[in-house]
Amino acid sequence: MRKIIIAVAALTALGSASVSEAQAGCITGAIVGGIAGHLAHHGLAGAAAGCAAGHYASRYHRRNRFVHRRVY
Repeated sequence: MRKIIIAVAALTALGSASVSEAQAGCITGAIVGGIAGHLAHHGLAGAAAGCAAGHYASRYHRRNRFVHRRVY
């Protein structure tokens, strides 16, 4: 029971921390890359590649946020 309470408190603290879009992209990419890398027995390399890809995608979408809006 104590482990569950500590895990919930840690997730709440992580969720309430403010992160920029690039950091959020890195975190999301690292999670996905880590899982994919774990399945291929290269978890750390997958997490690093996922972080780089997520960071790039986040910056790309932030730069092109207003380009794809339609003007009526």
